[in-house]
Amino acid sequence: MNGRRADGGIDGTSITALVAGALDGDERCWEEIVRRHSRLVVARIRQFRLSTQQAEDVAQTVWLNLLEHLGELRDPAALPGWISTATRRECLRVARLNHRDVAVDPQSDGLETVIEEDMASRLLLAELVRAVRDGLAALPARQRDLLVLLVADPPLSYEEISRRLDIPVGSIGPTRARGLARLRTTDAMASYIRAHPDHSAGGKGVRDAVALG
Repeated sequence: MNGRRADGGIDGTSITALVAGALDGDERCWEEIVRRHSRLVVARIRQFRLSTQQAEDVAQTVWLNLLEHLGELRDPAALPGWISTATRRECLRVARLNHRDVAVDPQSDGLETVIEEDMASRLLLAELVRAVRDGLAALPARQRDLLVLLVADPPLSYEEISRRLDIPVGSIGPTRARGLARLRTTDAMASYIRAHPDHSAGGKGVRDAVALG
């Protein structure tokens, strides 16, 4: 098994060692995992006709899911396949949502049902916004500030975010993934997820909630 270089670098570290290090909380190992597999994620996303924002949401969700399930990976060598499959599934999910139509029966009260469902969605979003706002307050300042800047309107470039927070551009993605993962474990978000187990609190939902919060 390859190990770390004498100077502390991890470029030549085996994937098995990187996974073990990431599970032990070594941020450099996690960042190296993301660096090695970012092209794979981008290549899979390009197979689908997604907008820039949708593509970013897909990548964000893939890394977040990997961070949450890394400990369940039995064979580290299978990591590229896991990432490829997870990216494809998330792209398909986003593509289906993007083309969803609402069918209304003119002979029924379908329109009222649609309105009620819309109101319920708005109330759910408001509850999510409150949970995200409280959860953000519990995060370390660096992660909180990054998540807020990533949903700024108008959008900021990674270079501008890097300048404002004084962090390397390459660390923005991994720091965002760790921030979102930590956000989901805060008391406020954990309570929301328990109350709404069928409602996604990741990806675009959290991004919108951070922006509204």
